[in-house]
Amino acid sequence: MRICGIKLTHDGAVALVEDGQLVFCLEQEKRDNNRRYQAIDHLESVVSALAEHGLDPRDVDQFVIDGWDGDLESQFQVLSGAGPITLKGAPYVERHAEGLLTSLDGSGLMLGGRLFSYRSYPHVTGHVTSAYCTSPFAKTEQPAFCLVWDGCIFPRLYYVERRGARFLECLFPVIGHVYAAAGHHFGPYKRAGRGDWDLGVAGKLMAYIALGSVDEDIVAVFQELYQERFAGDTELASHYRADINSAEPLLARVHDFFEASALRLRDQAPEDVLASFHHFLERLLVSEMATAVERHAHLSGARNLCIAGGCGLNIKWNSALREAGLFDAVWVPPFPNDSGSAIGAACSAMVVQDGFVPLDWSVYSGPALLDGQLPSGWNSEPCSMRKLASILASNKPVIFLTGRAELGPRALGGRSILAAATSPEMKDYLNDVKLREHFRPVAPICLEDRAPEIFSPGTPDPYMLFDHQTRAEWRDKVPAVVHLDGSARLQTISRTSEHKVAELLIEYEKLTGIPLLCNTSANHHGRGFFPGAAAACRWGQIEHIWSDGVLLTKIPETELSPVDGALTLV
Repeated sequence: MRICGIKLTHDGAVALVEDGQLVFCLEQEKRDNNRRYQAIDHLESVVSALAEHGLDPRDVDQFVIDGWDGDLESQFQVLSGAGPITLKGAPYVERHAEGLLTSLDGSGLMLGGRLFSYRSYPHVTGHVTSAYCTSPFAKTEQPAFCLVWDGCIFPRLYYVERRGARFLECLFPVIGHVYAAAGHHFGPYKRAGRGDWDLGVAGKLMAYIALGSVDEDIVAVFQELYQERFAGDTELASHYRADINSAEPLLARVHDFFEASALRLRDQAPEDVLASFHHFLERLLVSEMATAVERHAHLSGARNLCIAGGCGLNIKWNSALREAGLFDAVWVPPFPNDSGSAIGAACSAMVVQDGFVPLDWSVYSGPALLDGQLPSGWNSEPCSMRKLASILASNKPVIFLTGRAELGPRALGGRSILAAATSPEMKDYLNDVKLREHFRPVAPICLEDRAPEIFSPGTPDPYMLFDHQTRAEWRDKVPAVVHLDGSARLQTISRTSEHKVAELLIEYEKLTGIPLLCNTSANHHGRGFFPGAAAACRWGQIEHIWSDGVLLTKIPETELSPVDGALTLV
């Protein structure tokens, strides 16, 4: 059974699941240096994704389109061949508590000149199925709660077991976009108007709040306005909650909330305001989750939690939920945001057929490296891991490209810029070449068995989804990966992993005694990962590029000769 999941809107992607195994997931932003959050505007992208894996649309048994905005259904305007077509989809949220797996059946999906039927499940359904089916709980057939907190919805709690899933309740009336909206009203990303929405602001604020301090007086202002405008028994709050299924009015009310906050907090430092708002939301999330778990204590099974939706990328909230003692285990997939929605669409159809069974998957299921002609001005030679480790030990960063790209928004060693963490200047250098603000952190990638020695808790974290503190005795040893508040967005990898980055870390550890490196995404500013070495060479900001055993070194301009021609990396 081949199921093709399609996410058409932002974070567009195509995924294929065959007999319970993820074959691939190709995110649009990781193809051809596309912009971050790229949508699928032309259905030829689906045909091309299948063709790259030797498949024709006729080889697919079922197509599934991820649902989107709408009370009863959604609509998508896309191109197919030479002209536009309109496709219908399921709504953002299921229509009733037992309706998570209710599909809208559609026709008119034009692929390769042929028409195909398809199904569409609500957008939140894909979040629930992708989170649970990739979790360790699915493998052991344990039930789990699933928290879905996405941009346009209140945090929604579901209960999942092998035979089905159902909606339990909304935890509190705040949409996920509230975090990014805070950044549009305070701090370095403040805007004069309400338009020009930036999906990337939420992640940047996680870094910025380390500049500030939590002030309980500021928290009290947010608490008061929350009751008045969102949660309380007031006319304003009732009007806000009446628009629960309409994204634009909800977002307008959020902007009203922050404009009222700004009037009360005009004399406060923006970094303190944002740090306090983060703390207010974190406290609210943990408190309401605790109440909900107690309310549903009659549900059988272990206390497990899956987290999905864009808010699942907030490592501090994930850690707060894990540390609250409410659950035996917490799982966040590497693609909790919409980058996992194509996988979720395919998983939804799998679940309808087989129940909530585990998906056989690897995080390195993205696009393969593209071959291509390299620009002139680069030398090429074979390079062992030991030699590459020595280059890194000499404090020179390296673009590291290997195998298939990682899924989700974070570089996990397949499309990374790696560097020694021993110099405090390295973080600023990497932020400079990537056009990032200097308060932004650079993540460590560390051998799993040594992580507890360096970080607290230092528990396995293969996808950079929890918060860790750098232990005091290591902060001066690896300053480039220590954030302003002492934290680190850690990625761990087992030394028995077959991935090339593990082999490199072992060689680097042998040379230096240090089991970690700086790790940041190999990409242009505002773009997805480099699709291959040629794109990294054209960027030209890092002088060493390692691509599956080949080292490319930029020739200094003073050494270039007129006969230096282009190379082809194959």
